[in-house]
Amino acid sequence: MSTSVLSPERRAALSRRSLWLAYATAGYNLLEGLVAIAAGAAASSTALIGFGLDSFVEVSSAAVLIWQFRSRVPENRERLALRLIGVSFFALAAWVTFDALRSLLAGGDADPSPVGIGLAVASLLVMPLLVRAKRRTGRELGSATVMADSTQTLLCTYLSAVLLAGLVLNAVWGWSWADPIAALVIAGVAVKEGVEAWRGEHCDDCAPLPAAAGPGSTCADSCCSDGKA
Repeated sequence: MSTSVLSPERRAALSRRSLWLAYATAGYNLLEGLVAIAAGAAASSTALIGFGLDSFVEVSSAAVLIWQFRSRVPENRERLALRLIGVSFFALAAWVTFDALRSLLAGGDADPSPVGIGLAVASLLVMPLLVRAKRRTGRELGSATVMADSTQTLLCTYLSAVLLAGLVLNAVWGWSWADPIAALVIAGVAVKEGVEAWRGEHCDDCAPLPAAAGPGSTCADSCCSDGKA
């Protein structure tokens, strides 16, 4: 990312892009959540139901971005928006932990779910595209909330992979424990990201530097590097 100051026109364009990415995320995850819960209820799959509820957590994160970027001065809402996204990380971690422990203790008797497998595959195709678009936009705009939201979407991508592995292993070999074990690892990552978002550590130095900073000033945060996707 260039250290030059963004023009008002470019900043406005990036803000609009951030808003539309948030709308796209909310719309997809709302549909994903409804399908996952319906399929989970039909197959008695706690993993699918948990995945569906996680999708609604992702909708809440997108809603925070929509609230921020519908403001005439989005930067004024950045700190509060970042903390709200941090809360969504904690909610995600809490639900995934609860659901994983419940699955481990109760045992899994879920039926095979072709719909659930198809949904997980679709999410593995869609989510990385959203993550990439959000990170490119967040870096150029210098928005910590867009970067934090991209991490939330990335975690949902991992959960999609976990769900797919769990559904396939359960359908083929009956390994009902594989999904909740991996989900607990992702819950730990979600807690870490939630703490960083709450403290404002997501790309805190990533904003374009003012001209007064001088030509020798550089971006101090690793997320500003174009090499990190």
